[in-house]
Amino acid sequence: MSALREQFGQIDIYLFDQLLKGRIAPGMRIADAGCGTGRNLVYLLREGYEVFGADADAAAVEHVRALARKLAPGLPETNFRVETVENMSFGDACADVVISNTVLHLAAGDAQFEAMLQGTWRLLKPGGLLFCRLASTIGMESQFVQIAGRRYRSPDGAERYLVDAALLAALTERLGGEMIEPLKTTVVQNQRSMTTWVVRKKAA
Repeated sequence: MSALREQFGQIDIYLFDQLLKGRIAPGMRIADAGCGTGRNLVYLLREGYEVFGADADAAAVEHVRALARKLAPGLPETNFRVETVENMSFGDACADVVISNTVLHLAAGDAQFEAMLQGTWRLLKPGGLLFCRLASTIGMESQFVQIAGRRYRSPDGAERYLVDAALLAALTERLGGEMIEPLKTTVVQNQRSMTTWVVRKKAA
């Protein structure tokens, strides 16, 4: 187990599934929009992927830079930036895969959610893959307390911006994408609901 942890870190199990399916392959450029301390980047750094990341937390970004210095010393530190996902300074269509893991549900409301989503999607090349895991109402529709709009209080006490299946389907179409597998939702002991949304960006 320790060898696996060393190789893969604390990678999200659903992101690991994308690796197993061959959708994330050597030679691809990977951007982690809201990378935190880099839990999903250990394997990618170790295996020589060209990795980029942004997070609003300066301490988290410094942790990722330290991780990169250890595992991928050839990557410039400027690949990892202290920026919000709605204001990332990476170029348009710079990545084959964009990771958005437990980030979008932090939006304060519709306007910020839209800005975060557009800022994330902008990085993706035509034909590229968006891996997104975010909180939803799916499977627990009657168990949240609405605060305002799509902001809800979950049974675990947290306040989050929650999507549903209809919204994700509409967003997929509006963005010019296609879901390459069905939505997968995990209900965590009736405390919160987490949905995995995997979208391919259609070629222009």
